[in-house]
Amino acid sequence: MAETPTFQSICRDLRAGRPAPVYLLHGEEGYYIDALVEQFESIVPEGERDFDLSVLYAPELDSPRTVVNAARRYPMFSNRQVVIVKEVQTAGASFLNALAEYAANPAPTTVLCLCFRGQQAKGAEFMKAIKAGGGIVFESKKLTDRNIGSVVSEFIRNKGLSVDPKALTMLCDFIGTDLSRIYNEVDKLTVTLGTGAMVTPEAVERNIGISKDYNNFEFLNAIANADAARVMTILRYFRSNPKANPVQVLAVVLFNFFSNLLIAYYTADKSEHGLMQALGFRSPWQLKDIRAGMQHYGAWEVIEIIGLLRKFDAASKGNGSRLDPYDLLFDLSMRILHPLGQKGVKL
Repeated sequence: MAETPTFQSICRDLRAGRPAPVYLLHGEEGYYIDALVEQFESIVPEGERDFDLSVLYAPELDSPRTVVNAARRYPMFSNRQVVIVKEVQTAGASFLNALAEYAANPAPTTVLCLCFRGQQAKGAEFMKAIKAGGGIVFESKKLTDRNIGSVVSEFIRNKGLSVDPKALTMLCDFIGTDLSRIYNEVDKLTVTLGTGAMVTPEAVERNIGISKDYNNFEFLNAIANADAARVMTILRYFRSNPKANPVQVLAVVLFNFFSNLLIAYYTADKSEHGLMQALGFRSPWQLKDIRAGMQHYGAWEVIEIIGLLRKFDAASKGNGSRLDPYDLLFDLSMRILHPLGQKGVKL
């Protein structure tokens, strides 16, 4: 069975001069689609792009036949011409299916790239034809909190750097799932540190502006270990700079942690491998806070805390409360550290 195409594998083939004849780029994450379009444009030498690079916009086309006619032309100066069709999602499945005949028998001197941005593409006839004609379908999936760590880690490695686990967590917590921002910040570290360097918490603090001692990672670690003094110290630091430390982000961090903690309690195999598989973790290092949390919070307490987090989320958005969000967060933190649940009850 052929491997599912990835962003990296497509870039690798393009750099090696092995493009497929037809590409469909679709999915919710726009960053990869935009980045690949730049790669397709670079197939044609810059001085020849006026002749052998065509960029079309689906909403402006009279019919799909315009795409076929452009793709059937011969290149004027380059070995290949590139035809890029953007905003195909506005035309829908019928537009794609009208290109099925071409996709099944594409021109050997054309690279046709169809961009279906922001959603999954539909069109069963086209999907069948593109595979028959040796084309590639790439789905650009939205990042989630579970896979962001592996994506950032891989990008750092591709840049010739290595990364300390704590520094990786700091980056992921600070940047979130915004791929454009992730790549920009890692590029910044690459330029500053140089190839072969280790991305450390100190490097992240120095170059990106995240405190290595006062960040979401340290806050969560303090909560996991029920370290009330450190929790309050970090919260006071956060309160002094609320724009950089919004309470809603902290609430998500806490909710994800306690949700994972509940999964850990219900997981029959509590070995390192069993927990990593159940939680979708890629490194044993990620289990550190989970193990600590299981020592300090019973299962019933975790259930109670998840309920408190739901109430906090509503109150921090002004639903039923006019208190300052950080006053609410301080109160929430105290309730987490001293829950009323059946302490010590394990599942």
